Amino acid sequence: MSLTRRLIATGFRDLEKSTRFLAASELEGVDEDALFAGFNCSADPDLALQSLVRLIGRAPELVELVNGGAERSEALFRLLGASDALAEFLMRHPGDVGVLHRELRAEPGSTDEPTLRASLLDAVHAGRGAAPVAGLTGTDAYVALRSRYRRHLLDLAVRDLGAASPTDFLPAAGRELADLAGAALEAALAVSRAELTASYPAEEISAVRLAVIGMGKAGARELNYISDVDVIYVIESSGLPEERASAIGTALAAGISRAINASAPEPPLWEVDTNLRPEGKDGPLVRTLDSHLNYYQRWAHSWEFQALLKARAMAGDRDLGRRYEEAVAPLIWSSSERDGFVESVQAMRRRVTDNIPAHEEARQLKLGSGGLRDVEFTVQLLQLVHGRVDESLRVRTTTAAIAALSDAGFIGRTDARELDESYRYLRVLEHRIQMVHMRRTHLMPESEAALRALAKSSAGSLSPERPSAERLQEQWQRRKRLVRRLHESIFYRPLLSTAANLSADEVRLTPEAAQARLAALGYADPRGAMRHIEALTVGVSRRAALQRQLLPVLLAWLADGVDPDAGLLGFRRLSENLGDTHWYLGMLRDSSAAGERLCSILSSSRFITDLLEVSPESTSWLASDKDLVPASFDTQWQEIQSKMSRHPLPAEAMRLIRLIRRREMLRIAIADSAGLLSQQDVGRALADADRAAVLGALHVAESEVFGSSEKLTDLLVVAMGRQGGREIGYGSDADVMYVHRPLPGVDPAAAQAQAEKVVSQISTFLQQPCSPAVQAERPLVLDAGLRPEGRQGPLVRSLESYRGYYERWSVIWEAQALLRARPMAGSDALAEDFMALIDPVRYPEEVTVKDVREIRRIKARVEAERLPRGADPSRQLKLGRGSLSDVEWLVQLLQLQHAHRVPELRTTATLPALDAIEAAELLPAVDVDTLRQAWLLASRVRSANVIRGGRNADVLPSSRRELDAVARWCGYGAGQGGVLEEDYLKLTRHARAVFERYFYGYGT
Repeated sequence: MSLTRRLIATGFRDLEKSTRFLAASELEGVDEDALFAGFNCSADPDLALQSLVRLIGRAPELVELVNGGAERSEALFRLLGASDALAEFLMRHPGDVGVLHRELRAEPGSTDEPTLRASLLDAVHAGRGAAPVAGLTGTDAYVALRSRYRRHLLDLAVRDLGAASPTDFLPAAGRELADLAGAALEAALAVSRAELTASYPAEEISAVRLAVIGMGKAGARELNYISDVDVIYVIESSGLPEERASAIGTALAAGISRAINASAPEPPLWEVDTNLRPEGKDGPLVRTLDSHLNYYQRWAHSWEFQALLKARAMAGDRDLGRRYEEAVAPLIWSSSERDGFVESVQAMRRRVTDNIPAHEEARQLKLGSGGLRDVEFTVQLLQLVHGRVDESLRVRTTTAAIAALSDAGFIGRTDARELDESYRYLRVLEHRIQMVHMRRTHLMPESEAALRALAKSSAGSLSPERPSAERLQEQWQRRKRLVRRLHESIFYRPLLSTAANLSADEVRLTPEAAQARLAALGYADPRGAMRHIEALTVGVSRRAALQRQLLPVLLAWLADGVDPDAGLLGFRRLSENLGDTHWYLGMLRDSSAAGERLCSILSSSRFITDLLEVSPESTSWLASDKDLVPASFDTQWQEIQSKMSRHPLPAEAMRLIRLIRRREMLRIAIADSAGLLSQQDVGRALADADRAAVLGALHVAESEVFGSSEKLTDLLVVAMGRQGGREIGYGSDADVMYVHRPLPGVDPAAAQAQAEKVVSQISTFLQQPCSPAVQAERPLVLDAGLRPEGRQGPLVRSLESYRGYYERWSVIWEAQALLRARPMAGSDALAEDFMALIDPVRYPEEVTVKDVREIRRIKARVEAERLPRGADPSRQLKLGRGSLSDVEWLVQLLQLQHAHRVPELRTTATLPALDAIEAAELLPAVDVDTLRQAWLLASRVRSANVIRGGRNADVLPSSRRELDAVARWCGYGAGQGGVLEEDYLKLTRHARAVFERYFYGYGT
């Protein structure tokens, strides 16, 4: 192929100029095939060639990089074909070409804010304190700061250009650009402090705290590659007159701008724009926090609160910046209550459009119709209007705000997706256009060559499409029309369709009357409730008509729960998943039990609601008690065996096994909520689900290991702790031990290695993420900490190793741990032999005084060391006063002492052991009953904490709302959280007295 044809095929446009550059002496020694392979990666081959020739003259080592082939040189050619400005930077700083020696990733990583901040401060020789002072000043500082900034900018641009999906990477790129700008402002402030020592005493400078508040895209962490950085300055001082502090603050702020954009050998970065400050250009450059608040409370215009939506402490004094954010937040979120607020924002958008020069209007990405401003104004207006009551909308970034508005129901899911995709698409175009010359522009290029280069640079590194200017224009115009339509349709309008339209016969209520009605039912957010009701009942479909019939009753049932607002939201989400199915609404209409159960669950349990959302078909169980009977272990194991036979691949089989466990946990929780199960039943059913999952994981692990080598050993998983007692709670870890027995004639070391490999696979299969993910799952964590020698001992031992250990080294706490040992999965013969081995250990003929003293010592140590610091022992459900631990340790001490002669004590469960203790008259019946009731209530409260969705399952809640929710689950009436609290504290106090009397011997 001739050179001319090759140039044309590669996408060069100026053939004559390109031919001259290819003949340049700098390219001697460059392999032509490698060179053209690199140009194929470039968005603009002409630009890449010209920049490469000039850059090799400054960095000859790039010849080797080019000759290494396209895989090694892709970063170089993508950058040179997309950014003339960054190529110029490398020519000024050839030492930074090392950034180009990287392999591009389809899903790039990011550089975090602390790293950027530290790097920029290092560049100006500043420290790491709260108010760092630079070691460089003047031109030296400015060049060092700007060069380091641009090196990081270069690094980001290379990663961005290598992304397979630039729209996916966009939010990360915007965050990093904003963080980089913040780091530059921090370093500039350090330089300003150093320079100011020539005019003010150091102690006065340090007495003035200055916070730099980012506004606009900088504050929202969605910055462009080149943009003004909008800031507001806040000062605070101690011991200085206000006028003096203001003068120093103003000088510090001016010094920041000087370091960023004053004349120097390294060009300015960008303009530091302070025009969004109170009173704009006419106001003082810096103000105190009180001065800011006074202005916003008395004089601010509506647009200023819209601007404050993005305000974020970006540099300087972090505490002062945080207090500024907290102080202005209430003003932002109440601003939409101002007279004519919505109309003023709408009018401002029209003014922006009207002021676009006529010759730019058709090319505007940002300000024109269907541009970025349409998206931003729409989103911000909805945030400001609805964010007063819906705190989930109080986010800064546009993409996060779109997601939040969609999640809250203010934007439909399809519209939100289209709005998000369009916004990202337009922002990527904006980034690529600006990257070429690092100039602020929001205009689409006009030439076909520039459009073609833009099409390629914005398409993604793995895009197979040939760049086309015509196709780019078509895509852009389609996005513009879509954005404009969404902008005009997704706009705030009063919610006139309210709870009044639940029935066709009812009189239509005003929004205020509907809110009052919902508030009277107990909804904390009537407006939010109206929004959900509108979504459920709008339209003329059969589904909407059924919802209008059902909702009056369902709303009241939801209001009977702890959190009707959450219940209604959960009902809406569930209805959106199931509303078109033939059975869902029919079941709610025809079965009052199903409807009441559903409402009770949705308004009381975040745990069950989350599971129902990812397994909505399980709602059908609500209509029948028979469907809520937990599946037995045998039934589950039979199903798991069937799944494994049809899905031999380990990943597929394990995902199905974990889905079965999640399904059964949901079934148990629903049955528990309906009062169909006792606390004992719950523990046993959950333990059966865990056992089935572990047995399935063991079989999958053995199949994988034995598939590559012959079987050398039998394996057994032994349940310990509460898992062994079959009295676990929702999402509990499983305490286990692992035992193996080599097959006859097998090398013991090889058998041990194989056993360890299988055991490792079991935990991995149960915990590692699945694909697709098992959503809302509480993965089963296997904890082998109760094995001989604890965590210092081998994870798995042979039966003979256990025998030798228990005969020679076993201590009393290990015998105590074995009281709950129960075979869980594995070889039945090995299980029988292991149980025969440990029975003499856990049921000894005699427990010595020394052993009892050691058990008491360990218990006292557990109480002293394992309770969280500062925790109230009376409210700790597991380790606290008279709680689970006290009851179980006393029971286990009595088992050790008496199980050898009282066979009924040979049980792994606490409640049967208490029954045996009472029957054998080892403790008075009244004391046994106290222990039983305390253990049951603590277990019930612990389960209720998880079911409710609380963060700490092991603490009796202090919040009235959470306490009431837990009380409901424990069988108390509405508003009886205080009664539960009183009962629990009283019962555990009595249980502690019983414990101390018989465990420590106090009072005996």
